[in-house]
Amino acid sequence: MDRAILVVLSKPVEGREAEYNSWYNDQHLHDVLAVSGFVSVERLKRRGAPVSAHEWTYCALYEIDHPRPEEVVADMMSRIGTDTMPISDALDEDFMCALYEPIVHLQK
Repeated sequence: MDRAILVVLSKPVEGREAEYNSWYNDQHLHDVLAVSGFVSVERLKRRGAPVSAHEWTYCALYEIDHPRPEEVVADMMSRIGTDTMPISDALDEDFMCALYEPIVHLQK
């Protein structure tokens, strides 16, 4: 299967949520989608209190369509902090990034 999902859990630096969201929505999502293999993204905000010890408030789900999704993620990671993918200092350094492959998809 060529489809994979890159899950990114993150949060803004305290007191800088508006700046973080502006950078994420207006720049970062477009920078990531410019990487060949990324085909879509959905961004989510946590609703209510966390059910675990982690306090990430945002989640981005990037859909990848490529025979080797690890290569797409490696390409994206090589761009982080460059002119093609600047990172805002409003992004808290505590974030999680992991690649998943679909195993079941159900719809009602």
